[in-house]
Amino acid sequence: MTTLLVEDIGLLVSGDASEVLHDTTLLIEDGRIAGIGVDHPAPDNVLSAGGLTVMPGLVDGHVHPTFGEWAPAQNSIGWIGNYLQGGTTSMVSAGELHIPGLDFGALTPELVLSIAVTSKHTTGRYRPSGVKVNAGTVLLVPGMTEEHFDRAHREGIEHLKFIFYDWNRLGDGEAQQYVEWAHDRGMTVKMHSGGVSRSGSSRVAGRDVVAAVRPDIVGHISGGPIPPPDEDIVAIISDVPSAHVEVCSSMNYRATKLVVDQLTARGELGRLTLGTDTPGGTGVIPRGMLRNVCFLASICGVDPVDAVAAATGQTARAHGLDTGVLAVGRPADLLILGPVTGSRAGDALECFALGDLPGIATVLVDGAPLVRTRSEQTPPPSRAVTWRGEPAPSARSTPHRVGCC
Repeated sequence: MTTLLVEDIGLLVSGDASEVLHDTTLLIEDGRIAGIGVDHPAPDNVLSAGGLTVMPGLVDGHVHPTFGEWAPAQNSIGWIGNYLQGGTTSMVSAGELHIPGLDFGALTPELVLSIAVTSKHTTGRYRPSGVKVNAGTVLLVPGMTEEHFDRAHREGIEHLKFIFYDWNRLGDGEAQQYVEWAHDRGMTVKMHSGGVSRSGSSRVAGRDVVAAVRPDIVGHISGGPIPPPDEDIVAIISDVPSAHVEVCSSMNYRATKLVVDQLTARGELGRLTLGTDTPGGTGVIPRGMLRNVCFLASICGVDPVDAVAAATGQTARAHGLDTGVLAVGRPADLLILGPVTGSRAGDALECFALGDLPGIATVLVDGAPLVRTRSEQTPPPSRAVTWRGEPAPSARSTPHRVGCC
């Protein structure tokens, strides 16, 4: 059993909106959290957090992977590794829809299922740069049968999305049947909302569509790139209370504040999830999730603890992931971060409240140090972390190929 003791933690933010601890420790055994506020007589490694903040790794609930770390929409290579350096330790595909040559007007049930299965067993299996990429999301199209859902389930696919579906046939009950079949198999259904996407082939989905279909997650409700009308946003939040509502880096900033104000007034900020909706027309944004948290806390008036929860535990739960919360038994996916030199903040939460980008010192995934002392994508925090003992190799030098011999 390999043990890592993280000591001298100035502030621990659990990813649960109610829990913050000061001056504590974290014990990791075999990649999972074994204790909080405890010591160990002889750990294999000790990481001093230098009084910085520890929080869960960011969970990007809306990405568009294609093949490994190649993003053809921006002709970018290595984007997932850069997102790791920006604090993202898990991400969820919202559809592998940027494959060159993919004809959005000729999508068939067999094609969309084949794309999802291929992505699940390639990008999702490889774990580019060590990030947990939940790849392989079925883009729902008319004409699918229950057998398609059975096959997806057998292949381990957990997520489906409405984006190119023909809403002219909303009244025939097929879309609602898809949601029922998905739920019978423990799958999560997301819906593209608002205006058309970069492809120009997606379908506009506002209040009437969302209320009729009742997906689990209303994708980029405040813009991806443009949101539904304000009155539709308000109605979606009130009329579909079971749905999580997602805000992405492609947001309309004014509409995001409307979303937050509505959720706050209803006491339902726990429904908010976050993503970047990248790579795509918005670009490749390694610090996109950090920027989302800063915007919520500094502009929208969200308590920084709640903003962190939206970017971690809440997004993970909405997508059925076993991460995003620092608790005993959970995967040790976490960040050590704090104010950069020149910031007035005293810790990472104060950074978010001010809108200051914090500096990331360390990123762990399953207890392995993928970033040891300094992120490549943020300025360094004003205090340093230190290691005692030899930490395991990072994924930047030893890619994690799940299931590979």
